[in-house]
Formats: sequence, C-alpha cells, structure tokens
Amino acid sequence: MSKKGIRFLLYFVGLFILVLGLTLNTKANLGVSPIISIPYSISQLTRYNFGDLTFVVYALFVVIQIVIHVKLKQNKKIVSDLLQLPLSLVFTRLLNIFSVYIPTSQNFKIRFIVLAFAIICTGIGAAMSLSMQLVPNPGDGIVQALGERFNKSLGLTKNLFDCLNLCITLCISIFVAHRIVGVGIGTVIAVLGVGRVIALYHSIFGFKIKDLI
Repeated sequence: MSKKGIRFLLYFVGLFILVLGLTLNTKANLGVSPIISIPYSISQLTRYNFGDLTFVVYALFVVIQIVIHVKLKQNKKIVSDLLQLPLSLVFTRLLNIFSVYIPTSQNFKIRFIVLAFAIICTGIGAAMSLSMQLVPNPGDGIVQALGERFNKSLGLTKNLFDCLNLCITLCISIFVAHRIVGVGIGTVIAVLGVGRVIALYHSIFGFKIKDLI
C-alpha cells in the first residue's frame, strides 16, 4: 500500500477510535469530555438525540472557522472547513450507533474502567487522525482556527476553549435543570489524561508518522 493509502487508512481508523472513546466517555457517567459537554448536557435535559445535537454544534464550529479564515484571507482553508461537514455527519452517526450498542454500568469500579478506556481511545484516536494532516474534526479544527486568529499556541487555545465549553455547559445545567449535568470528576480526568495519551503516542510513533507525511 502506498504512503497516501496508509495515511487515509490511519486517518479513518483514528476517527473510528476517537468516536468510540467519546462514546465510552458518556457511558462512564462520570462527566464527559468538554468538547461534547454542550450537546451531551442538552440531550440529557431535553431527550433530543445526542448525535444530532453534536452535529449541530460541530456545524456551528465549521461556520466559525470559515468566518475566521475569510477574515484572515486564508481562502484555501475554506475547502477543508467545508469538508468537515460530511465528516461530522459520519462522525455523529457513529456516535449514535455506539451509544445504542454500548451498555451503561451502574458499578462504580466498572465506570472508572470504562473512563480509562475512554481516555485511551480518545487520545489515540485524536493523535492518529490529526497526525495524518488531512481534514480535522470540527472540535480540533476550531481550536486551530482560533489559535491562528488570536496568535496563541494550540495548547493554550485548547485549554481556553475547553473552559468555555464547560462554562456554557454549567450555565445550561444550572439555569435549566438547577443541577450540574455532564460535568464531573471524569471531565477533569479526561482533560488531563487525553493530553498525556496524545503525547505518549507521538513519543512512540512520531518518527514513523514523519515518514508518512
């Protein structure tokens, strides 16, 4: 298989693993990843479909990216932005499928084990798909666009964007349900753990990735 073929294969496998990780994150019921906390909290409060709400949020991310790239006169990136829409559609359909077929446990120990697998899968999936430098998923794409717009590092932008998502989720939860929904100890562990998994992945496979790009 050619290098280009391997890149596409790793990209799609990475996205598949990422979706699995995000779904497991919701099934642990200990607090979800910040990037999906808004659609998850709304789905829990309204019973609207989680995957459909995630697609709406991702579409909003894409619109924001297009506005930023037009403002920065980076018109070539708009094509990549638009390609995130069909990617999001597939991504969120997989979320729905996994959500149906992966059960939820009430056992506290099992929930922490599920959370651990969620963090590992999310980190590996994100690292695999992003490192292939193809079309980013909207959650990563908007962080990159905001970083360029405000001339900030990706790490700092990611942290600030996660905080913004959590603040919005908390506001929705408190004002609508008068309780916290979707945010918990699992959210904190995910924020810290996923980054470490991504760093570990790149330290192990970084030299092989360079050969493919």
